[in-house]
Amino acid sequence: MPVHNADIAAVFEQIAELLELQGANPFRVRAYRNAARTVGDHGRDLATRVVSGEPLPKLPGIGKDLSAKIREIATTGHCALLERLHHQVPAALTELLRVPGLGPKRVRALHQGLAVNTVAQLRRAAQAGRIRELPGFGAKTEQRILQHLRAQAAAPETRMLLPVAAQYAEALADWLRGAPQVRQLEIAGSYRRRRETVGDIDILVASDEPAPVMQRLTGYDEVREILGQGSTRASVVLACGLQVDLRVVEPAAFGAALHYFTGSKAHNIAIRKRAQARGLKINEYGVFRDKARVAGQTEESVFAAVGLPWIAPELREDRGEIAWAARAPLPRLIERADLRGDLHCHSRASDGNATLEELAAAARAAGLEYLAITEHSQRLTIAHGLGTERLLQQCEEIDALNAQLDGIVLLKGIEVDILEDGRLDLPDAVLGQLDLVIGAVHSHFDLSPARQLRRLMRAMDHPHLHVLAHPGSRELGKRPLLDLDWLRLVRHARRRGCFLELNAQPKRLDLTDVHARLAREEGVLVAISSDAHTVDDFSNLDYGIGQARRGWLEAADVLNTRPLDTLRGLLRRD
Repeated sequence: MPVHNADIAAVFEQIAELLELQGANPFRVRAYRNAARTVGDHGRDLATRVVSGEPLPKLPGIGKDLSAKIREIATTGHCALLERLHHQVPAALTELLRVPGLGPKRVRALHQGLAVNTVAQLRRAAQAGRIRELPGFGAKTEQRILQHLRAQAAAPETRMLLPVAAQYAEALADWLRGAPQVRQLEIAGSYRRRRETVGDIDILVASDEPAPVMQRLTGYDEVREILGQGSTRASVVLACGLQVDLRVVEPAAFGAALHYFTGSKAHNIAIRKRAQARGLKINEYGVFRDKARVAGQTEESVFAAVGLPWIAPELREDRGEIAWAARAPLPRLIERADLRGDLHCHSRASDGNATLEELAAAARAAGLEYLAITEHSQRLTIAHGLGTERLLQQCEEIDALNAQLDGIVLLKGIEVDILEDGRLDLPDAVLGQLDLVIGAVHSHFDLSPARQLRRLMRAMDHPHLHVLAHPGSRELGKRPLLDLDWLRLVRHARRRGCFLELNAQPKRLDLTDVHARLAREEGVLVAISSDAHTVDDFSNLDYGIGQARRGWLEAADVLNTRPLDTLRGLLRRD
């Protein structure tokens, strides 16, 4: 069975979790966690290289020991260290880590202090008011745990981050394309709409001979379970747990089926009503007038039949795209080629894995003209944040490096911590010397909506703050979006001449698509940034572009589509 980078990364992340539950050396834990991120973000399939006998590439933070484990996982599908740790740590404890707000340290405290080993025991302890008695918890933490448990019970569906799902979906799609009977193939559904998470994968194939295509799917060596199989459709579950639904249609119906299986339910209903108003019937087989098919081979023909131009998949959510398209040209959505720079990245000076030179070379190779170096500030000690002295030293290094670089310019910046009261974590005299200051929240996520809003608005009032980074402070599947008045926040940004970041890290994608569109409507420019910590992270920009397109953003709505001279003018806050 093939092993993907996501599988290797998952093993390393599990090892890190189990080691931390044991109270192992923090440096060892961090090494596995960093390795998980490095492998998961790497663009080429490492297992393929191992199996073919190629040497592994030099990866940041991956030495001999971790390289050996990558080879072990790639060749056997297992890791002896992980299996030993599973025997040493109660299996149920790892389930507690899936509760938002419970990291390994807190799980260990619950285990040692209250003998909590399962989610059920956690729920009972919280309901009995016992958790608040533990040092470092309190009544608020106890209440949040109960809220998270209720939310999990109400929404048990698990979804996979888009780039993780991509590793499995694209590999399967390539396998299916190997069947000579496949004339066209597209991955549809929420994947094609570039939603931030994916529940399952819909694959659509055009073929006059569906039977061999069905056989090729069920013969795929990553298929764990066949849920159902007919003459033109099949559902399977992959070893990673992802469900895949395959539909084979005749080529004349491929466009209609692609439209049908791409749009959200609400979008499809709206299109169907529009067709009915014109005396047409529309379904996955085509557009029909009585029994005659009048369109369906292409998506363009389907939209044209109901009096519309083609609508980009990212917009098909029934959020006004149909009415807009009916009366005026839709926005020319931003594309990856429109980006000229990246305004958020980290080097080895804080919690990144690359040197300034390596980041500059990777950004240039990614087609960028400028790159802002934005380390964490001093308050974020876990990320080795920079104080005044180290920051000014890095500024000198950037100036010296710019004198040598060709084809790219590094900007002197900082990701300054926004403190609980809205103050910034570095003195004005230092911030005023930088090209770019982005501010971010990394603590006190549980403030009341009013206090959180005041905090962010005060930060934006600061004369040296240019960009509010990952404004919602969310981590998908781990930490929810900040609860605050987003319209007031966006309008305050407009008044203060502050910009909002769309952080392209797949675990964040923050701004949300809805808030990105709100920024567009209120005239606030958005910075699409990679938040790169490795040289491979510039590929995150592709996911940021997908999110921006879902938010209806055009190139003109995005700050870093500007040439450097124009950007410098926009950053000047006189």
